[in-house]
Amino acid sequence: MARKKHQHYTEEFRKEAIKRSEKPGVTQAQVAKELGISAQQISNWKRQFNRLSDKQFNSIDGVDYSKSESEELRKLKRENKRLKEE
Repeated sequence: MARKKHQHYTEEFRKEAIKRSEKPGVTQAQVAKELGISAQQISNWKRQFNRLSDKQFNSIDGVDYSKSESEELRKLKRENKRLKEE
């Protein structure tokens, strides 16, 4: 049996799905059916959004949470620690 190829959705699509599912009187299942995805997928995106996953949501409210930005921050912290030790 062949495995399904994973569908990749844009960050905007994911945010919109979450936003729509959080409206009063609307369920995740309803939104998922309208968008042609599973309700579990919306739950997963919401969890990822809340944890600010580098792979799923790179920027929120103008703050860059991308992997490259995180690497830069770690580099600066190491350099700061080294300088304090000197």
